Amino acid sequence: MKAVVLAAGEGTRLRPLTEDQPKGMVEVAGKPILTHCFEQLVELGADELLVVVGYKKQAIINHYEDEFDGVPITYTHQREQKGLAHALLTVEDDVDDDFMLMLGDNIFRANLEDVVNRQAESRADAAFLVEEVPWEEASRYGVCDTNQYGEIVEVVEKPNDPPSNLVMTGFYTFTPAIFNACHLVQPSDRGEYEISDAVDLLLHSGRTIDAIRMDGWRSDIGYPEDREDAERRIQGADVDADPDDESEAANDESEAADATAE
Repeated sequence: MKAVVLAAGEGTRLRPLTEDQPKGMVEVAGKPILTHCFEQLVELGADELLVVVGYKKQAIINHYEDEFDGVPITYTHQREQKGLAHALLTVEDDVDDDFMLMLGDNIFRANLEDVVNRQAESRADAAFLVEEVPWEEASRYGVCDTNQYGEIVEVVEKPNDPPSNLVMTGFYTFTPAIFNACHLVQPSDRGEYEISDAVDLLLHSGRTIDAIRMDGWRSDIGYPEDREDAERRIQGADVDADPDDESEAANDESEAADATAE
């Protein structure tokens, strides 16, 4: 399965970190955000990375060149930042089957494989990783409303009166039908072509979209404090998974077993 990464944004809220580099090249825990994205997508089995670039794109192209960990990279260019649906259309000619989509300013430590596995089931036209947030924060996101079967029935971008507190996280799987929907999207009040509007068109055409609730965490790196929070989480996860600790635990178990045998 191919993986699309949207990395064309300017990242104005991250300034001064993005004054001389794109958002995806901002380092978190010692490596660029995009490296975190690519590592996760390769682990999920991506056989090609389609990276949509724009603002200061040459920094990304020069850093990664034409492959990452043996997986080829193809770059497409969003020359004007007109929204996620607009960015997604830049890869239309390169995608002819189901694909993963990740926003290039998100870092995940979550059950992304569950989304990919659900896409492989014939009944699913798309699958989204979704997260419950406090009700007072839901209006900041694309909000999903679901039915009793866990299928998404409505998506609303940054609503004043959210229908739920279940929000899209920035990781999706789609069939190529999403491109037809993106072509039909009209500019929002923000003047952007919203991915949530394209999703809503899919729903109205009778497509099935499943919501996979997140098990784990994700950080949307929008502000400098988000970067700091992500670093704390990553460092905490690394400590929890320290192989030296596991080795010591194994040695303790072995010594206990020897003592019992004696």
